Amino acid sequence: MFGPDYTAGCPSCSAIAAGFNGFAVHLAGHDVTLCAVSRAPLAKLAAYKRRMGWSFPWASSHGSDFNFDFGVAHTKQEWEAGAIAYNFGAEDLRPAAGDRETSDAFTQSIVGTDWETYRREGPGMSGFALEDGTVYHTYSTYSRGLDILWGMYQWLDRAPLGRNEAGMWWRRHDEYDGAEAR
Repeated sequence: MFGPDYTAGCPSCSAIAAGFNGFAVHLAGHDVTLCAVSRAPLAKLAAYKRRMGWSFPWASSHGSDFNFDFGVAHTKQEWEAGAIAYNFGAEDLRPAAGDRETSDAFTQSIVGTDWETYRREGPGMSGFALEDGTVYHTYSTYSRGLDILWGMYQWLDRAPLGRNEAGMWWRRHDEYDGAEAR
């Protein structure tokens, strides 16, 4: 959601996280803890968390291998090899020849960095269980497997125009026209 070199959190990840406050308390009532993890330093995460008005736990894995271990962050060497391991397969996320400038301009506009830096961070969700002092990795999903976490998708999928996705349709909640009035 927020790489170390980003100037702001990813808008689509932020749209997912916008719903976390509402259900984190219900999860806690069932002995489940929701915690977002991003590679940006904690001070950047805390400032963005304040901007977004979020209260759910958000940890920084800056300087650790956590995101790499779970396949959502990739090294420069993996990127340059062309086939990163992501979403239970290998993908080449480098822009097609001639698309670099457009891709860089797009990511510069949304997170303040180039395409490579942006895409070396990927979305993912993992579940863990703690039993007798041992932590077990119980679940992971990536890419479109995260759609179920987008609370707004459940509503949009039932709306007359559906998701109505055209261009860059997602925004941070404070970036929609008239957001100040809401």
